[in-house]
Amino acid sequence: MVNKKIKAGVIGTGAIAHVAYFPSLASMKNVEISAVLSGHFENAQSTIRQYGGGRAVHNLDEFLKQDLDCAFILTPKNVRKEYLVPLLDAKLDVLVEKPLATTLKECAYLADISAKSGQLVMVAFNRRFSPVNQRGIAAFNGEKPEYVLAQKNREFKEYRGTLENAIHMVDMLRYILGECTKVEAQARYKDPFYEDLCTALLSFESGSVGLLGASRSSGQWFERIEMYGGNKTVIMECPVSYRVIYPDHEEGQNMTPLYKGWANVIDTLGFKPCIEHFIHCVETREKPLTCAEDAFKTHELMDRILRVAGLPDLSNDWSGQK
Repeated sequence: MVNKKIKAGVIGTGAIAHVAYFPSLASMKNVEISAVLSGHFENAQSTIRQYGGGRAVHNLDEFLKQDLDCAFILTPKNVRKEYLVPLLDAKLDVLVEKPLATTLKECAYLADISAKSGQLVMVAFNRRFSPVNQRGIAAFNGEKPEYVLAQKNREFKEYRGTLENAIHMVDMLRYILGECTKVEAQARYKDPFYEDLCTALLSFESGSVGLLGASRSSGQWFERIEMYGGNKTVIMECPVSYRVIYPDHEEGQNMTPLYKGWANVIDTLGFKPCIEHFIHCVETREKPLTCAEDAFKTHELMDRILRVAGLPDLSNDWSGQK
């Protein structure tokens, strides 16, 4: 398989597909976009014309009849199971956009069948693959920081903003510090489905402490992780820069001048490296870093935070509450 192109099928042609997935896949020499399925056939057709490759298909049955090695599920989050289960039955490896599902029960079910399927299932927590985050974490040489502050703030409210966006920071806290043993959380809101703020103080098995911040009334979008321990401070401002501060000097890098100023969000936010990791796993049969079983643990911790903060948790599909 290593010497041939990986034939990929994509389900979903929404904004994230065109911002991140199709440009990334089209730029990879070892990947061929072989099939595209959309809720609107004309969108699949226009995507094939734009990025080249195989064929637009009308439905899942036609999609499954194509000669594919793997598939990407970029559908609305409340229709993951309807696609993931048939794809696994067809013996395809799958990359699923986050979240894995809208309820913890369905997340657990999908993680379980993924683990038992013999196929590779990866959830796209792309911030783990952001170059500034990876280089900042590497400064600790495998040691866990004593304290990590992770915040993802935005200037507008959106439906279930903490779940939709701060889940990236919850996943990063798990990635950096391990598993959480205690959750304290608070939220501010008039409407719990459109919260103003959610914060959480998290204790981890390692003895480390994490602090989550997610404001929906900031001046602009701002994503920052600070790590402290071992007489150093590491600050990652994704996707722009990272700094490693020692008592006597400072190191780091600003990503914006790279590629003669053409550094792209598909690289700096980790989208393309995330996709490349998945394709590498398809070729080598290695387990993905963010496999479905690991991703379930992030969803589980997210559920605990929401519950303690008094926000709608993952026990129900709240999509009808919009």
